[in-house]
Amino acid sequence: MRNFVRASRWAKDPPEPWYTDHSRRRRRMGRGGAALAGMALTALVAYGATNWIIGLNGGSNGESQSASVSNLTIAATATPPPNEQMYPGGSSDAIILITNPNGFPVTVTGVNLPTNTTYATGYSNIGLTTPQAGCTSSTSFVYWSFATSSSGSAHTFTTPVVVDAHASLTMELDADASMTVAAPAACENTYFSMPSLTGVIATAGGGTATTSPVLDSWTS
Repeated sequence: MRNFVRASRWAKDPPEPWYTDHSRRRRRMGRGGAALAGMALTALVAYGATNWIIGLNGGSNGESQSASVSNLTIAATATPPPNEQMYPGGSSDAIILITNPNGFPVTVTGVNLPTNTTYATGYSNIGLTTPQAGCTSSTSFVYWSFATSSSGSAHTFTTPVVVDAHASLTMELDADASMTVAAPAACENTYFSMPSLTGVIATAGGGTATTSPVLDSWTS
């Protein structure tokens, strides 16, 4: 009877062959592999170009900062020596050193002068450390050429000069120091520290730096 019952069950619902279960596992693995492949494909598509264009909101920007500005320095210098030497009623070259402490080039187009009655101080040595007796800022009658009776008058260089960032430029100003006929004999063979300039005409920025030294002047 037991054998008959079992035989009857097998006849009604016989067990699946071993290879059927194996095929089922392969189908499940195939579906799982296809799902993984689909995920990988989706990831690749996410980085590809599409027809969905992305715009930019108005007001989108970045941040920058402008530099701070430091004043130039103009000082007397003995190198190179003047090509011309003055005498009563005549003119001489004046040598200046323009120093730019800024991190950008500066274009200099001219200077502002003190009055024509503001005189230079005389010195017996080229280093301008030993005053010349009898040739002082009160008695030398040496002044900047083309200065006027008004302090701060503007005088333009013949050609603008560009002083590079963190650099200095030596200028020889042709015939821009003058001596009146009233100059005393004590001012013979004397070095002069010209009166302090009252200003400089300059702007930030510029092209190629001017090569030092440069010969220039103002003529009015």
